[in-house]
Amino acid sequence: MASTLFIVPIIFFLFFCMPYSSLSHAIDGRTVANSPLLTQKLGINRTIKVDINGNGEFKSIQDAIDSIPQGNSNWVIIHVRKGVYREKVHIPKSKPYIFMRGNGRGRTAIVWSESSSNNVASATFKVEAPDFVAFGISFKNEAPTGVAYTSQNQSVAAFVAADKVAFYHCAFFSTHNTLFDYKGRHYYDSCYIQGSIDFIFGRGRSMFHGCEMFVISDKRVTIHGSVTAQNRQSETEISGFIFIKSRVYGIGGVYLGRAKGPYSRVIFALSYLSKTIVPEGWTNWSYGGGTENLYHAEYRCHGPGAITTGRAEWSRQLTEEEVAPFLSIDYIDGKNWLPVWK
Repeated sequence: MASTLFIVPIIFFLFFCMPYSSLSHAIDGRTVANSPLLTQKLGINRTIKVDINGNGEFKSIQDAIDSIPQGNSNWVIIHVRKGVYREKVHIPKSKPYIFMRGNGRGRTAIVWSESSSNNVASATFKVEAPDFVAFGISFKNEAPTGVAYTSQNQSVAAFVAADKVAFYHCAFFSTHNTLFDYKGRHYYDSCYIQGSIDFIFGRGRSMFHGCEMFVISDKRVTIHGSVTAQNRQSETEISGFIFIKSRVYGIGGVYLGRAKGPYSRVIFALSYLSKTIVPEGWTNWSYGGGTENLYHAEYRCHGPGAITTGRAEWSRQLTEEEVAPFLSIDYIDGKNWLPVWK
C-alpha cells in the first residue's frame, strides 16, 4: 500500500488513491487515458509477466527486459505485478516499443538507494529507448541526503533520455534531482513528483498534464530549492517544461524554477501554486549569464503562491495568445506518437 511505501500527508494519499480513470484526460479532455485504452491503441498482443513472488515468467524486471530481442519492432507489455522491486532497471537504446504496466503507483514500485556526483550513475530507472510507455508504477531513489545537500548527494529516481516517452499515473520519489528529463519529447499525465532541489531538470521537450509536485523541505538555510532547472541552450532549441492544470504544494519555501541554461524555458499554466512558492517565483542563482533570454512564465495560475507581487523581474505573465502554442499537444508532436491520439 502507498501508506507503507512512502510518507506523504494523508489527505494527499487519499487523493492519489482515487480511481485512475477519474484523474487522467488528454489535453483537450476528450479521452480517458487508462491502461486498457493504451493497450488497445498500441495494438499489443504479447505480455511478459513479472511477479516478485514467482507467479510470473520472471521475478526481476531487468530479466524481463533482457529477454526482449535487440532491435525489437513490435509493442510488448511488461506487466509488473504489485510489490517493491529493489533493483536498478535499464531499458537500452536497442529495445524500443515497451509498455511497462504496473498495478498502480501505490502497489508497484521500483526502488534503489544510491547517491553520486554523477546523476546518470545514481538513477534507479533509466530509459534510453524510444517509444516507451509506463503506467501505474513508482520510481524511487531512497538514498539519504543528510542535512547538507551537495553535488555528491544527487539521487535520481528516473533518467529519461529517449524520444517519444510517456508516463501515465506514475510517481517519482527522491530529494535532490528526482527526475532527470534529459532529452527528447516526453509526456507526463497525472504523475506525482516529489523532491526539494532541482527535482525536475534537464533539457527535455516535455509536457506535464495534471501532475502533482510535492516539495520536501530543503534543509539548507540561505538558498531555496527549486521545482525545475531547465537547461535550454539556444534560441533555436525546441525544449522546455510545460506544466498544465498541475499542482505545486508541500513544505518549506521553493522556487518554481532556476535558470540552468541561457535560454531556460519553463511555463506553469492554469495550475495551483501553494504558499510553498516564494514570492520571487524564479531565480538565476548559480547561473552567471544575463536574464534577457530566460523564458520563465506563468499563465492564469491560482492559489497563494500565484500572487505576482515580488516576482523576478525577467519572469513573464503570458497572454492567451502567447501561451497558446505551449498548451497544444502539437508542442511535442503528440498526435504523431502518443497512444491516446492514435
